[in-house]
Amino acid sequence: MPAPLTSVSTSPDLPTDADVVVIGGGIIGAFTAYYLAKRGMKVALVEKGRIGAEQSSRNWGWCRQQNRDARELPMATKSLELWEQFGAQTGEQTGFTRCGLLYLSNNETELEGWARWGKFARTVNVETHMLNAQQAAERARATGKAWKGGVFAPSDGTADPSRAAPAVARAILALGSTVHQDCAVRGLETEAGRLSAVVTEKGIIRTRLAVLAAGAWASSFCRQYGIRFPQATIRQTVLSVSPPSQAIPSALHTSDVSMTRRFDGSYTLAISGRGRVDFTPQLLGFATQFLPMFQRRWRNLAPGGLEGVRSGHESWKRWRLDQPTPMEKMRILDPKVDAAIVQLTYKRAVELVPSLKASSLTTAWAGYVDSTPDGVPGIGEIASLPGLVLAAGFSGHGFGIGSGAGHLIADIVSGAVPIVDPQPYHPDRFQASAWGKVADF
Repeated sequence: MPAPLTSVSTSPDLPTDADVVVIGGGIIGAFTAYYLAKRGMKVALVEKGRIGAEQSSRNWGWCRQQNRDARELPMATKSLELWEQFGAQTGEQTGFTRCGLLYLSNNETELEGWARWGKFARTVNVETHMLNAQQAAERARATGKAWKGGVFAPSDGTADPSRAAPAVARAILALGSTVHQDCAVRGLETEAGRLSAVVTEKGIIRTRLAVLAAGAWASSFCRQYGIRFPQATIRQTVLSVSPPSQAIPSALHTSDVSMTRRFDGSYTLAISGRGRVDFTPQLLGFATQFLPMFQRRWRNLAPGGLEGVRSGHESWKRWRLDQPTPMEKMRILDPKVDAAIVQLTYKRAVELVPSLKASSLTTAWAGYVDSTPDGVPGIGEIASLPGLVLAAGFSGHGFGIGSGAGHLIADIVSGAVPIVDPQPYHPDRFQASAWGKVADF
């Protein structure tokens, strides 16, 4: 079942040329196109389905610095500022608010890990507060339980996944650039080894620059041009309940269940890291690179089925530019919900916050979280295909850092001074044999 999503009317006519074509209308592609359009560039944002309909509307909505990988933290910090600025400058409503994020635990090892991260955070001026038992119980009154401790990150927040990407798309249109839905990009054309055009199902757009922000589809697209981008997806399930009768923290995490308030007062519920691994040719091809991540997450990852094969986003095949591609056969990745996870998540949520018994389960959906072997996105120009900039593999973190990532990608494309150091994200690192830290969904 699709996640809640605001509809947006987009451009009816495809341009014959553009300064930049952005492939993929999720939060990364949308913010990239927005920041390029703000610089006066003629941008075409092209999406095979609906704007924001895949993982950009299926996530928790957290915009956090807390517990970020050190490589992502500078981008996360910038992103919070940019989320605020976007709303103020455009008047668009993304639901962003610095509501603060609350983490609770009765596990000493977990608390010690948070405390270590907190010490690091203070060295880079990130505000985070360890909570003792009394402070944790005070902030978690809705649970009615005792806690050994926790963390409160007051400057972190949430945005509403049902509204965010469509809001950015409207801002792009207001700047005079174009946004195209139900228009799959089939491939690229080159001249003298450099990108010269983007081929869509509705026509060709001449351009010297393109950004591949295709989410779970990125690796299959790269494979068409001999570009090796290791990527694996995990199918995760999220559910929504009606607004509770009692006040609950806007963003609450425990190891058993996490919950987030949406713009309309409803709450999304999920179990952090829990998901299914659907077997696909791509997964098997990259299995050795992802083995450390799977070994670390084995308690939360269960074998899936053929859902990934049916979805077509991890195909190992080549496709032709004059025929329909897998993206046209599967406009929107809308994988099967894990019914057992829905039941378990709701049960745990009610045990954590008893007042949720009065709330009804309104809907549930699943999505594919695309990951890299080290859990950090691949962002940078592809050396073997000048003019193509990759921006994918956000490993479940893309929504929160979408504004900062979009700004950085626009910097790279336009030649501006980067908002943060781009080197830690460059996809060339995946050619090395050592993978570093593994993904943390």
